[in-house]
Amino acid sequence: MPTITASRSLTTEDLKQLFDAFNRHDIDAVMVHFADDAVFDAVGGAEVYGTRFEGRAAIAEAFQNVWKTMHDARWDHRGHLVQGDRAVSEWTFSGTNPDGTRIEAEGADLFRLKDGRIVHKQAFRKQRPPVAKS
Repeated sequence: MPTITASRSLTTEDLKQLFDAFNRHDIDAVMVHFADDAVFDAVGGAEVYGTRFEGRAAIAEAFQNVWKTMHDARWDHRGHLVQGDRAVSEWTFSGTNPDGTRIEAEGADLFRLKDGRIVHKQAFRKQRPPVAKS
């Protein structure tokens, strides 16, 4: 599992490892990239920023709930960019809902970084209707 020290900057390779961990549904490898007081704004929710999760425990639970609901959830990453204390990842999300319908849509994450860790993750995804069961 990668370790990030306070003096190190987050890199595009770290973001690749993060998304590989998401696709393995490996919460420990995902959370190593997040600061203790990180904030995650999910793609959906009643607020203008979506649903907000604050702190490592709440963020980890949110990610694990996606994996429980969509056992095949994955984010195929297409590109990553890190510039100072900001980063962007582009991906295509896919997964099967409990009713058998499928979601496949492009999206992106905007990150704010501090001391080599993610302090804010904002997720954005195209709105597409689920694809009916075959």
